[in-house]
Amino acid sequence: MRDPKQFLMYLLFSALFLLGVVFFFPNADEPDESEGAAQAVPHHQTITSGEARVLMESGEPYILLDVRTVAEFERSHIPGATLFPYDEIVIRALAELQDQEARILLYCQTGRRSANAARALAELGFTNVYDFGGIASWPYETVSG
Repeated sequence: MRDPKQFLMYLLFSALFLLGVVFFFPNADEPDESEGAAQAVPHHQTITSGEARVLMESGEPYILLDVRTVAEFERSHIPGATLFPYDEIVIRALAELQDQEARILLYCQTGRRSANAARALAELGFTNVYDFGGIASWPYETVSG
């Protein structure tokens, strides 16, 4: 068995080595941009309810998606919204949304599902995706049914 002092020194040097690797090479697993063109990371924009309202009233075409459940949608939704339940977003987007450059506005109840749905659409290649959070913070008109 090793001498306890030697063992502690070994542990100390091992820990210092690992810390050095983490601090001096924090992105070691990421590709070096000098090796070729960096791949674009899909992204979407997060906006406020007011900014969403401005986009809706701009006269430019847009698709308004409610990513909540059927029951939530029937209880209350924003006029003109299409129900695209969160758990169906990928399948329905691929089947029904033909223009990957179309302006897509998303909302849910509080913002978590719409953020995930926006990220999923961006990863599918949709380039004009806006998440404005939840209907809970929408101060404008809603309808039921």
